[in-house]
Amino acid sequence: MSKYGAILVRVNVIERSVVRVVVLDALGQVLLFHTRDPTYPELGTWWELPGGGIEPGETVPEAAIRELAEETGIAISSEQVGAPTWRRRATFRYRGKRLLNNEVVVVVRLSVAGPPVDGAARVGFEDEDYFDYRWYPMTEIVGSTDRFYPGRLPELLGPFLDGEEIDEPFEQWS
Repeated sequence: MSKYGAILVRVNVIERSVVRVVVLDALGQVLLFHTRDPTYPELGTWWELPGGGIEPGETVPEAAIRELAEETGIAISSEQVGAPTWRRRATFRYRGKRLLNNEVVVVVRLSVAGPPVDGAARVGFEDEDYFDYRWYPMTEIVGSTDRFYPGRLPELLGPFLDGEEIDEPFEQWS
């Protein structure tokens, strides 16, 4: 401890480009993962949009297709991936690191109601982190007091799905 009472802690900061996917089924329900980070139990649990890092050379639609297949087993085509009209920067702690995400959010509309999720192709710690999923009715998201990632999902989901361009301010989620 210094004479000023502070402790210097080194944290790995990883900046990355990310796609998040609003998967909307035929009934207007949104797929969300019930999530936790066992490294930080004090964060509790939250509901999160599927998605993840965009790999070098990958387009946003390619990343959305890959991430959705890995995390859910749901196969889609590039024609089903909407334009990245919701843009945001966010930071949060994850597994001993601090992630700084440059995120875009896209919508994928399915022609079926709430298909089952198959996480057999998940990578890394995703099986530990995603312990449940739900096809969440939009009206329940908007009125919910649950915790979400993105944090402003209840407020911005409707305008996003209505076609509004969203440039969200920086979010320090954790």
